[in-house]
Amino acid sequence: MSTHGYETGRLNLPFVGICTFGKRPYQPDWAALSADAAIIGAPFDGGTQYRPGARFGPRSVREASTLFSFGHGGAYDHEDDVTYLPGDVRIVDMGDADIVHTDTEKSHANIASAVRAALDAGALPVTIGGDHSINIPCIDAFEGRGDIHILQIDAHLDFVDVRHGVRNGHGNPMRRAAEKPYVTGLTQVGIRNVSSTAQEGYDAARAMGSDILSVRQTRALGAEATAARIPKGARLYITIDIDGFCPSIAPGTGTPSHGGFLYYEVLEILQNVAQDHEIVGIDLVEVAPAYDTTDSTSILAAQLLLNLLGFIFHARKP
Repeated sequence: MSTHGYETGRLNLPFVGICTFGKRPYQPDWAALSADAAIIGAPFDGGTQYRPGARFGPRSVREASTLFSFGHGGAYDHEDDVTYLPGDVRIVDMGDADIVHTDTEKSHANIASAVRAALDAGALPVTIGGDHSINIPCIDAFEGRGDIHILQIDAHLDFVDVRHGVRNGHGNPMRRAAEKPYVTGLTQVGIRNVSSTAQEGYDAARAMGSDILSVRQTRALGAEATAARIPKGARLYITIDIDGFCPSIAPGTGTPSHGGFLYYEVLEILQNVAQDHEIVGIDLVEVAPAYDTTDSTSILAAQLLLNLLGFIFHARKP
């Protein structure tokens, strides 16, 4: 075998081997973590109000991510004339936070511990859910680490306060985030149609600092103007619910909502914010692979995350 370039070593094609995210190294020892970005699985869907199954999201997105892992030291984008995620960007897969079935409090605490381990190591935490309630412990982990603004891509506002005694389900995360003193505001994009949040929730969200845009409003603005609504200089946490996309391309989710985004609409927003803001954390949630026999939803999720990571680390280069 040739000993130069990407021909060095094993061929290791996408359908071969263990399915870590992007076929990146697995690091189960979180105390020894050393990376630029750390992938965390959060296979919890106990906060789901309708169709379950997002607990299998991390496993499915990891498998889908191998499609893009040819081991050639990065991916060249001819439109941008950039090779994204070259070999000097260190991404590791931390595996999954330990989930205790039916125990939301303990499961969420374990997810928060995983995110803290990534942050303590100086790595960008990228958490794959799981239902959207897993955002609650992800944001909890940022306590004492400076102010953050949240960009949410989603069909639903997720701003329910308490419903039937439930405070930490997948309809509550943005309300819980807005209550944090270190969350300075939210930009909520893609919100549409019938929502799990009643009118008073929308009123409360705006009163607590939310900027809410539907898909149609976002399209009218365009990606650049949408991204520009985020306060300048804000340290940004990005949470992506896969149901922000149209179920015509992402049917594998528990609460699909027609009229959602297409791929490039979201990608271009993310590219703009990665150029203009420090991205401090990411989660992608609500992939429920059993509802999509084509795996298109998981592939979309993996492709989106890999491209977003490429934008972030390219923007960080001097």
